[in-house]
Amino acid sequence: MEQIIRNSHFLGAKLRNLRKEHRITLEDLSARCAQIDPQSAPSVSYLSMIESGRRNPSQELLALIAGVLQRKPAWFLDQTEFAPVGRKQAAGGAARIPFEPSFLFSKDLLQAAIPELLSQTGTTGRQFAQLLIRSHQEISRNEYPDLERAAEMVGKRVFPLNVDDLMALCKHHGLEIRWFERKPILAGNKDREVRSVIRSFFDSPGTIFLNKALQSDPARLKFDLASHIGHKVLHGGDGLKSPHATGGDIGESPDSGSASNTGIEARDVLHAWRDFECSFFAGALLCPKIPFRRFLTRERYRVEARQKLELTAAVIMRRMTKVSAYPYWHFFDADAPGHFRAVYRGNGIPLPWGNMARATDPCPHWAVFRMFGNTPNASSQISVLRENDQWQLYCCHTLRTRDMAGNPHVLSVGIDLLPALSSNGADAVQIVDSIAEDCLRKKGQAKVNRAATEAIREVASILSIAWVEESLEQSARIICSRCSSCPRQGQCDAAPVTRARNIADVQQEILTTTK
Repeated sequence: MEQIIRNSHFLGAKLRNLRKEHRITLEDLSARCAQIDPQSAPSVSYLSMIESGRRNPSQELLALIAGVLQRKPAWFLDQTEFAPVGRKQAAGGAARIPFEPSFLFSKDLLQAAIPELLSQTGTTGRQFAQLLIRSHQEISRNEYPDLERAAEMVGKRVFPLNVDDLMALCKHHGLEIRWFERKPILAGNKDREVRSVIRSFFDSPGTIFLNKALQSDPARLKFDLASHIGHKVLHGGDGLKSPHATGGDIGESPDSGSASNTGIEARDVLHAWRDFECSFFAGALLCPKIPFRRFLTRERYRVEARQKLELTAAVIMRRMTKVSAYPYWHFFDADAPGHFRAVYRGNGIPLPWGNMARATDPCPHWAVFRMFGNTPNASSQISVLRENDQWQLYCCHTLRTRDMAGNPHVLSVGIDLLPALSSNGADAVQIVDSIAEDCLRKKGQAKVNRAATEAIREVASILSIAWVEESLEQSARIICSRCSSCPRQGQCDAAPVTRARNIADVQQEILTTTK
């Protein structure tokens, strides 16, 4: 006890720095302690006083806090200064490109070139608008405080909301509910036909039309109601909102834009942005940030816990990427190998297989695409990926589901493990290199070695994410953006046989032989 009293200010500073390094709030730390020992758990205010040096924790309480943060109690008491080791990482999403020479990227030239680009590639204005919005989302890491506040004002942070609660909110905002019957149909969707069904749509100024099939599907009904409430609150119910229908690509419904419209118009961006706003509002209304974060911590981020809330897996997964204090997340929603309905890359993970067009040599080892095969309905996977001459380390949880029209979907949510390992004082580069070396020796997949397992298990405990720890029971896999660049020895089986050579290599041969 005397040692604790002597080092109270130093102890508090180390606790505060370590907590912030792991992006754990005082409230989260208090809740995590309560999960382990409700009787001894400190309050938020008491933790704050410990950090400021105004209170000294007992040995029992220090041991409890140390256990949550995966440190020995003695670590808080020594005189070694705590230096954060988390790596600096750019905002998520695709890598930036230098706009050089700058005169080629003037506003006038871009306004002329972009429509031509869309026309040449067959990209619709709505699809291009969705890409703009996704990039904005990834760079900002889903920070939209105005939408959060609007949803919290409407829902008053009540969690969870049931169908009756949402119906009452509709009535409060002057919205009328009408029901219709429609069964799935075949609808055109870019280069293919898909089974599609209209779930709901908004008719200005205040009528929500709902498919009767939603009456037996409360999870989807709640999302649609929340989204339409968002349109009324945010946009006055002017009706400039796309219908909710299954089967579209990259956040859109089938035939949501004219197939011949490969230019871009102001209404394309307006509709896409409003659809995004309403969707984000719906997530914030159904899963308000603070109550939902507490729920995720309590359930250790298990997606299966959605059944307690009557919410879809997509809502749970997308929302956890926002409310988690850990910022390095990604989310994929694929309805066929190579076809995405939604993408979010707050951790900057390279996009597998392409985007609106299929790759000619796709990598089959991404969990989001393996799930279309004869695999379990849900699994967790650790993946290593070679990028910019460095190995990256990711963990994801993936599950197979079906949309309202019966089309198969695969949803995958994951995190970048390297920042968490670095924040915990581990040698992240050595850990990922050791995992990659084992995978390379064993044809692309191998069990995670003991040292790496212990480090990842500690991180899983700190982040309170159960499926990170569960992924250690499976073999880690090498993944790549294209099979032709697969780092496996001999490449993977899906790599196409080709005699093509790299022109730069031929040029180098010429320079070498003529010197």
